[in-house]
Amino acid sequence: MSLSLIAFLVLVAAFAVGSFTKINAGLLATVAAFGVGTLLAGMSIKDVIGQFPAGLFFILVGATLLFAIVRINGTIDLLAYWAERLAGDRKILVPILMFLLTAALASAGAFTPAAIAIVAPVGLALGMRFGISTLAMGLVIVQGANAGAFSPVNPFGVLGNKMLEGAGAADGSFKLYAYCFVFNAILAVIAYVLVQAIMKRRAAKAGAAGGDSAVKNDGGADAPAGSGVSGFGGAGTAVLTAPAQTAVAAGTRTRPEKVAATPMRILTLVGIASLLVLTTVLGLDVGVASLVIAAVLIILDSSVQKPAVESMPWSAIILVTGIVTYVGMLEEMGALKELQEGIAGLGNSSLAALIASYVVAIVSAFASTTGTLGVISPVIEPIAMDPLLTPVGVVTAIAISSSVVDVSPMSTSGALLMASAQPKDERMFFRALLLWAIAMIGVVPLLVWFLFVQLGLG
Repeated sequence: MSLSLIAFLVLVAAFAVGSFTKINAGLLATVAAFGVGTLLAGMSIKDVIGQFPAGLFFILVGATLLFAIVRINGTIDLLAYWAERLAGDRKILVPILMFLLTAALASAGAFTPAAIAIVAPVGLALGMRFGISTLAMGLVIVQGANAGAFSPVNPFGVLGNKMLEGAGAADGSFKLYAYCFVFNAILAVIAYVLVQAIMKRRAAKAGAAGGDSAVKNDGGADAPAGSGVSGFGGAGTAVLTAPAQTAVAAGTRTRPEKVAATPMRILTLVGIASLLVLTTVLGLDVGVASLVIAAVLIILDSSVQKPAVESMPWSAIILVTGIVTYVGMLEEMGALKELQEGIAGLGNSSLAALIASYVVAIVSAFASTTGTLGVISPVIEPIAMDPLLTPVGVVTAIAISSSVVDVSPMSTSGALLMASAQPKDERMFFRALLLWAIAMIGVVPLLVWFLFVQLGLG
């Protein structure tokens, strides 16, 4: 067994332990980098430390600190309040606004799980109030987070742009973001229309079969919002929809609780807008820009500093930087070069891109998308450099394939949706989200490969 194979197996083991236990895979990868690097590859401790992604670390710290401040000072509540006021009694605007709100948060630098954790409780509650399937709302919210996930200031986008830079297409950052946004927006529409249509059909069948008895749990679709459920295709699907006859009438719906647009919240919104301008227009480093804006907001209101730092997703930061450190060690010892040569041995970069798209989709459904992107990045770069392909197209296919399965109940985003649902609805959400994730794994990698790699969009 070659040293390179052993090194890869150690990384797979770290992923496996991290996926099925509460141990952070990034922490394991960091420790393993020192063990494998020094004992097997003959590297010095200093050389292993040199693989730590300092630039990525500052980007993650800056962006998540800024987003924590946005949440703590109530700016998120203000945005949600504006969204509900804007929707009024117009039901169709609710999923659109929740999609845009989640996408905006992710575009501003929030980890997709963080954006979902904030918007999902609001979105699912609004869905029940307006008679919208909470499953449909949940899928729309996840797609909204994915739509904004490849913004240049989001951790996903940082990793995507790293692949573009390695492939010599650093100027394709905005295209990557735009393509991912549009694809996920279309997917959100499909998910919403499909689930709503299924639930209307179920409601019609239940009404025809049992009349008033449809209100019971075994009728499912006509049960009041919030009642128990037990399965996606079986009994008790009340959570999937709250039809017009059981939804709260528009005239009796309570007015949204007012959230004041305080000077601090307005300044925070200005700061977020400034971040996008500084990074996308002026080209300032995302980490530096985020830290500067966060520091200004802390100076203006020092009370947010302690809770903001404490609420930062340190576990996710350790996960990403730990995995990338290990991948750097793999690259230093020549293991990635051997893998790249093996892929090149396929003799077809387009086929290699398709295989890679399916690999990241399957892995991301069970493991961290950020970790998966960090691992696959050095492998994708030489594929994207093939003159017969477009770098932006290849990276976009990988980006969408890896993130579209985040709805899986085994992933953080899917788990957050289940946590935001009524306790009795968790089993239904698990089965429905699992089925949707399986469908995404089967269809999306092939679709995006055809669009962005074969047709060369980008």
